[in-house]
Amino acid sequence: MGVTRVMATVFTEKFMTQATVAKPPFAWPTASFIIFVHLGALLAFVPGMFSWSAVLLAFVLHWLTAGIGITLGWHRLVTHRSFQVPKWLEYVLVFCGTLSMEGGPIWWVGLHRHHHLYSDQPNDHHDSRKGFWWSHIEWMFHQVPAEAEIPRFTKDIADDPVYQFLDKYFLPIQLVLAVVLYLWGGWPFVVWGIFVRLVTVYHTTWLVNSATHTFGYRTFETSDYSTNCWWVALLTFGEGWHNNHHAYQYSARHGLQWWEIDLTWLTIRLLQALGLATKVRLVEAPATPSQE
Repeated sequence: MGVTRVMATVFTEKFMTQATVAKPPFAWPTASFIIFVHLGALLAFVPGMFSWSAVLLAFVLHWLTAGIGITLGWHRLVTHRSFQVPKWLEYVLVFCGTLSMEGGPIWWVGLHRHHHLYSDQPNDHHDSRKGFWWSHIEWMFHQVPAEAEIPRFTKDIADDPVYQFLDKYFLPIQLVLAVVLYLWGGWPFVVWGIFVRLVTVYHTTWLVNSATHTFGYRTFETSDYSTNCWWVALLTFGEGWHNNHHAYQYSARHGLQWWEIDLTWLTIRLLQALGLATKVRLVEAPATPSQE
């Protein structure tokens, strides 16, 4: 089946689904926080809030929290156990992910594992069939029934005191970071290092839920609408090769072709060379692609 035909089928089925699915009750606390962060990012346009050092800080923290924390730590290491590292390094990576303010690590890992089990089915919390906007951000404006199932998906980390601490106190930890940045560089560091950085981390991460279930190509026939999208891969350190990932969830490498650039896989290779990453799981014999 050609790419055009596949995408036409996806769009048709999604639009039919959008008109028939009821939405859970509105979640005011989460919605208010997301709106607050976005409004805070607008302060970057206020005179006196710009400095190149603040912009550089935002870029470094974005990489540290989204690339190292979320993608490398929470996703490939903890959620899918694609490789192993010493426990101290695992805690460092999980802490970096906590600074992304995408919830606590137990909550995030539990919901992500739930997503993979029910991807693009009615009980998938960001089911892409409900529309691009829903899967990108709107699902967080509503209560998430899947939260009740988090305990059965996180038995390997739920009793770990470090995970419990970070899961409970991720908001105070962010406030401490804000104070540190204020003392270091004043309000520009807070605006760019917290608000602007969080907005960019949020939307690039959310594109994996929305854009890579809508745009791009499908190398493998999976039971969902996951796609490979090159520009999302560039923005998310390799997470945009999402169809590959859904076909082989355990693989530490998401870019399976030489031209599918995967910066997180290169980071894992570096850790492997340093003797810090072991038991790296890879795709040895990929199934026949859906498009030949």
